[in-house]
Amino acid sequence: MKQKSIQIAIFNALFYFFVCIITRMVLAEATPIAVRVGVILDRGDYVGEMGLNCISMALSDFYDKNRHYKTRLVLNVRDSKANVVGAAAAALDLLKNVEVQAIIGPIFSTQANFLIALGEKAQVPIITFSATSPSLSSIRSSYFFRANLDDSSQVQAIAGIVQAFGWRKVVPIYEDNEFGQGIVPYLTDALEQVNARVPYRSVVPSVATDSQILTELHKLMTMPTRVFVVHMRATLGSRLFLKAEQFGMMSEDYVWIITDGMANEIDSMDPSAIEVMLGVIGVQPHIPKTKELENFKIRYKIRLQQNNPIALSQELNIFGLWAYDSAIALAMAAEKALLTNATFDMADVSRNTTDLEAFRVSNAGPKLIQALSGTTFRGLSGNFRSDDGRLRSPPYEIVNVVSPAVRVVGYWRKAYGITRKLKFTDDNAKKYSTSKFNLGSTIWPGDKTSPSKGWVIPTNGKKLKVGVPVKMGFTEFVSVNWNADNSTIVEGYCVEVFDAVMAALPYGVPYEYVPFATPDHKRAGTYNDLTYQVYLGNYDVVAGDVTISANRSQYVDFTLPYLATGVSMVVPIKEDMSNNAWVFVTPLTKELWLTSFCSFVFIGSLIWILEHRINEDFRGPPWHQVGMIFWFAFSTMVFSHKERVISNLARFVLIIWFLVVLILTQSYTASLASMLTVQKLQPKVTDINVLLENKDYVGCSKASFVVEYLKMMNFNESRIVKFDSAEEMDRLLSKGSGNGGIAAAFHEIPYIKLFLSKYCSKYIMVDPMYKADGFGFVFPIGSPLVRDVSRAILNVTESKKMVEIERKWLSGKTNCQDPSALNSQKSLGLRSFWGLFLIVGIIEILVFIIYVVMFLREHWHVVKRSDPESTIRKKMTELFQRFDNRDLSSHTFKNSRLTERDNKSRDDCVGMSMYSSPQNHNLSPSSFVLASLPTNDPPSPIFSSPRGHGHTTNFQGDQGNSVENPMANKQGEASTTKDQEIVLAIQNENDQTISTSTQTGN
Repeated sequence: MKQKSIQIAIFNALFYFFVCIITRMVLAEATPIAVRVGVILDRGDYVGEMGLNCISMALSDFYDKNRHYKTRLVLNVRDSKANVVGAAAAALDLLKNVEVQAIIGPIFSTQANFLIALGEKAQVPIITFSATSPSLSSIRSSYFFRANLDDSSQVQAIAGIVQAFGWRKVVPIYEDNEFGQGIVPYLTDALEQVNARVPYRSVVPSVATDSQILTELHKLMTMPTRVFVVHMRATLGSRLFLKAEQFGMMSEDYVWIITDGMANEIDSMDPSAIEVMLGVIGVQPHIPKTKELENFKIRYKIRLQQNNPIALSQELNIFGLWAYDSAIALAMAAEKALLTNATFDMADVSRNTTDLEAFRVSNAGPKLIQALSGTTFRGLSGNFRSDDGRLRSPPYEIVNVVSPAVRVVGYWRKAYGITRKLKFTDDNAKKYSTSKFNLGSTIWPGDKTSPSKGWVIPTNGKKLKVGVPVKMGFTEFVSVNWNADNSTIVEGYCVEVFDAVMAALPYGVPYEYVPFATPDHKRAGTYNDLTYQVYLGNYDVVAGDVTISANRSQYVDFTLPYLATGVSMVVPIKEDMSNNAWVFVTPLTKELWLTSFCSFVFIGSLIWILEHRINEDFRGPPWHQVGMIFWFAFSTMVFSHKERVISNLARFVLIIWFLVVLILTQSYTASLASMLTVQKLQPKVTDINVLLENKDYVGCSKASFVVEYLKMMNFNESRIVKFDSAEEMDRLLSKGSGNGGIAAAFHEIPYIKLFLSKYCSKYIMVDPMYKADGFGFVFPIGSPLVRDVSRAILNVTESKKMVEIERKWLSGKTNCQDPSALNSQKSLGLRSFWGLFLIVGIIEILVFIIYVVMFLREHWHVVKRSDPESTIRKKMTELFQRFDNRDLSSHTFKNSRLTERDNKSRDDCVGMSMYSSPQNHNLSPSSFVLASLPTNDPPSPIFSSPRGHGHTTNFQGDQGNSVENPMANKQGEASTTKDQEIVLAIQNENDQTISTSTQTGN
C-alpha cells in the first residue's frame, strides 16, 4: 500500500512537471519578440511632437490588425533638444546602452550627418521622415533610409513654372545650413535646363535677426531681378515675408515661389504671415485622398486634444504621414527579417580607441535594412516604395496662397509637365507641356491676375551702364575720345542709332556710356569679351557694332538688327588682261597646257609607230621622221595635215583624237574671247579654295568673330594676320602674301564698303560667303527692354532719322561704285577635261598593245629561235631592224604601176652593165640586178645582201681594174637617179622572194 502511494506520488510529480514544461513552451511561443527601436525627436518642435504621436498611432494600428506577428517594436524615445550635440548624445546612448536595432529620426537635416555615420559603424538602420536635404544621400551609407522625399525631387517642378512664364533670372533665398544649402546645386541645374540662370544667391542665417533679414531684402531691391524662390522652414519664412511686406516687396512687380519646406507647413504658420503672402505660389507633394487618411485625421485630432488641447490649431501635414508610414515599414521589415536572436557583437577595435568608437555592432542590421528596402505597401501618404533608399517621387501640386488658405491651381508630373488636372480625359493631353495656360486662375502679389515680367530697371536711381567698344580703326561706327579730365566723348553711327532708339521709347531710361577699355585707354578685349560682360552683370547694355550670332545668343539677348551685315572677301584688282601680250596663254591653266602638249606628242609617236612600216610619208632619215612626228601631231590641232594614214588602227585613233582637239580648240576660243571682252575690273582671287590650296596668308579684324569663321573654313591660325584699321588693311594687301602681307582680307560688309570708299581703285569685294543677322544691341537674357527697344528700332529704321544717320556716317563717305557684282573669269583647268584625256589615253594604250601583239605574232620565229648565238639582245636588235624595214606584205608596196616601170627599164639596166668591167660580163641580167639592189641607206659602191648574212657583191669590180664608163655623159646624173628608182622597185620584189625562201628553209 505504501509502495503504491509512492508510485502515485511519482506519477503525479511527473505529470505536473510535463504540464509545466508544456505550459511554459506555449507561453513562450505566444510572447512576441521585442525589437528595440530608438526615436530621436525634438519634443519642443511641432513636427517632432506630431511625428511621435503618428509613430505611436501607427504601431498601435498595425499590431491591432496583425496580432499574429511574432515581433513587436518597442520605442525608446530621446529628445534631441533641437541641436546637433543633443541628437548625437541621444544616438550614442541608444546604441551603447539600449542596443536598439533601428533609429527613427532625427527631424532636422543638420542633425542627420552624425547619426548616419554612427548607424553605418554600428550597422543599425537610420530612418528619417523629415530630414529632406539632398546632401544626405543614401550613397554615403547603406544604412540610411529615407521615408520621405528629398528636396531635389521638386526642382523640376519649380523650373517648369519658371519656364511656363518665361522668366530668365531667378534668385534663390535659403537658410544658411544643411537644409537650405542642399537644394541650391540641383535648383541651379534645373533652371539652366530651361534657359534661366541664377545671378545672385540670397543666404539668410537660420537664427537671423530682423536687421539681418532687412539688410538682405534691401540688396534684393537694388537688383533688377524680381523672381525669388524661398527655401526655408516655416518659422523663418514667415518672418521673411512679414519684412518683405514692410519693404513693399509684395507688390505686382515681384514673383515669390516657395518650396515644399514652407508649403507643407503653411497651415501651421501664423495667420498674419499667411495674410501678407497673398499671391505666392509654391509646390508640394500630392497626397491621394482616401478613407483611411480622413479617418486618421479625425483620430489624430482626438488624440491631440487629449494630450495637448492648446495644439488644436496645428493641422496634420505630410511629415506626420511620413512618420506614420515609416513606423509601418519598419514593423513589416522587422517581421520579414525574423529578428529572433538579434544581438550586438563586439567590434574589432584596438585598445587605444576612444569611448565614442567602442560601441558594438548589430548582427541583425544587414537583414533589417535589406528587408526595409524591399518593403512596399500603400500608406497614408501614398504608395510606399523605395528606390535606392528613398521614396519614389509622386506628382507635385502647384498651389497658390489665397489668404487664409492655399488653392491647387495645377499639377506637375515628370512625364507630362504642367497639367490642369491630375487625371487625363483626353489622350492628346498626355503630351509634355509647360504652358502657363495649363494652370488655373492664379492670384499674384498685389492682388493681380497677371504675373510680373520678373525684371525691372533698378529702383536705386542708378543709370544703365551702356558698354561701347574701343576701336583702333573704322571709327565711323563707334569712336571713343578721352578729355583731359578723363571724361569721354562717344560718337559714331551705332551710338547715334542707339540714342535715337532710346529716345523713341514710351518711357525715359537713364543711361551712360562706359568704354570697354583698360586703364591706359586701350581696347580691353574682343567683341565676345564685351558681350560676355553683360552676362556677368558688369554692363546693362552694349551699344556698338556687335554682330548677332548663335554663340553669343546663348548667354545674352539681342534686339532686332538695325544694320544688315555679312562676311565677304576683299582682294586686289587683277591687271587688265586685254592689254597683256601673253593674254592668249591665260584661257588654259599650266596643267592643261602641259597635258595637251604631252597628248599631242604621244599621238604623233603612236601614229608614226602604226604607219612607219607601211607608209612612205613616215619613212626617211631619223631627223626627218622626228620632225614628221611633231608636224603631224600639231597639225591636227588645226586639221591642216596632208599626210594620209593607211593603217585602220591609226585611223581609229585619229577619229577619237579629232574629237578631243575639236573640244579643246572650241573651249579655248570661247574662253579667250570672253577674257578679251569682259569688264576690266577683275579680282585676283575669287575662290576661297584657291587661298587654301596655295596656303596664302589672309587677314581679318582683331576683335571680330571673323577669326573663328576663318578657322572653321580650315585656315591655319598661323596664316591669319590680324589688323585694326583700314590703313593697316591696305598696307597688308599691297604687300601680298609672299612679301609679309596678305592675299585677301575678310571683314563684314559695312566695314568693307567704308574701306572701298577710300581704296576703290586698288581693291574689289567678291560675293558674300557668310551671311550674318546684322548688328544688334545686347541686353541680359530676359530683359523686358529687349521687346520695347526692338519695337523702337523698327520705328527708327522706317523713319527719315535713319536715312540722315546713314548719310552722315556711312553713305556720304562712299564715292565708289559697288564692285561686288562684277563677273569673274577663270582659266580652264585640267579638272574640266580629265575625263576626256582619260578616254583618249586608254584607247591609245590599247591600240599600241594590239599593234605590238600583231608585230610579235608576225615575227614570232625570231623570238622563238633557239640557236646558241641567238641571244635576247640579238633578237631585240633583229626585231627593231625588221620594224625599221618596209612591210612588203602591205598592199602599199604591191602597186602595179611600180611593176610596169620595172619591166620597162630592165633592158636599160642590162645595157648599162655592158660598160662595166670585163670581169662582170659573165653575169646574167638578173644577177646584175640582184648585185646592185640598194638598201634604205643612200647609194654606196658596196651593197650588203638583203638577208644580212655578210655576203657582199662588188658592183664596180676591183678598184684597180675599174675602167671609165663610156656611157657617162652630161645626162648621167639624171639617168642614175631614175635607174636607182627602178632598181629599188626590183629589189623590193626580189627581197620579198628571198625572204619567203628563207622562211621556208627555216
